[in-house]
Amino acid sequence: MTARVLTIGGVDPGGGAGIAADLRTLAAFGVHGMPVVTAVTVQDTLAVHSTHPIAPDIVAAQIDVVLADIGADAIKTGMLGSWANVETVADQIRGHGLETVVVDPVLASGTGQRLIDDDGLAVLIEQLLPLAFVATPNAAEATALTGVTVADENDLRLAADAVQALGPRWVVVTGGDLPGDDVVDVLVGDGTAVLLRSSRLQARDTHGTGCTFASALAACLALGDDVPTAVDRAHRYVRVAIAYGLRLGAGAGPVGQPRAEDA
Repeated sequence: MTARVLTIGGVDPGGGAGIAADLRTLAAFGVHGMPVVTAVTVQDTLAVHSTHPIAPDIVAAQIDVVLADIGADAIKTGMLGSWANVETVADQIRGHGLETVVVDPVLASGTGQRLIDDDGLAVLIEQLLPLAFVATPNAAEATALTGVTVADENDLRLAADAVQALGPRWVVVTGGDLPGDDVVDVLVGDGTAVLLRSSRLQARDTHGTGCTFASALAACLALGDDVPTAVDRAHRYVRVAIAYGLRLGAGAGPVGQPRAEDA
């Protein structure tokens, strides 16, 4: 049977991030992606100009009908757009008894525009993170969630432990935005900590890296990988996706979506 991932997030009309990146990544792994739209954004490669959340009852209805008809092997959440949508998604995860949930706590765009307000952040911390099988914050998101400043590689483990204390079973804090010749992610869970290291690529086109990473991770989980294997595959996949970056637009173009077997 074809592996299935329900991806819950926002629409980027430029196709670089959000559910567009999710669906391309899932397809690269041979996984069937099912998009639930939580918000429509007005954005290009330079900025997010405005965001427009979808009504919570419509978000809930999308999840209900897809799960009733098709089902899912894993769930991935991204930009949720409002505190009401965060609460709705958390209610749906509980109500459907969903367990393999990858929470990408999208708080701001790569160009710095905030994508959820303080109320949404609070609901995410209190209701959604405790339901995560794996949470995938970047360094800035980990700081916003926990107050732990992540300035260098040494802070990644502290931040990952602090995020895990909020309830996720596993946490991977991605360090691509930190300075240094290497990119380092740290995975904690099940009493272990793993560093994933790769040499940094000098690239302009990095739009959608967070969405791509979390979607690749969800795809691997849906295919039956354990968490450390899935995180390692996702880390390597994003590096190749950056190398395949698309020179589109005047700002940071989207990462590419190579075949999973090329990563």
